[in-house]
Amino acid sequence: MHTIALSEFRAHASAMIDLVERGETIRILRHGKPVAELVPAKPAAPEKIPSWKRPIKPLEYLRADGKTLAQLIIEERESARY
Repeated sequence: MHTIALSEFRAHASAMIDLVERGETIRILRHGKPVAELVPAKPAAPEKIPSWKRPIKPLEYLRADGKTLAQLIIEERESARY
């Protein structure tokens, strides 16, 4: 942790931000008393998507004879006696 006076921080703000980017913590003093701390930002948590909003992957089932379920349903409808 670096401790720095406010006047010095103003003069070297860009360099202090660079230190914070590298993971350092900077404590800023005014008249010898701590008034602020610069700490690295925490990484954003991944947004949680409810299960009902997640995309559904369609079921892909391929039989040994190479026909899809849709083809089997169509064949059954065509061969029906009604």
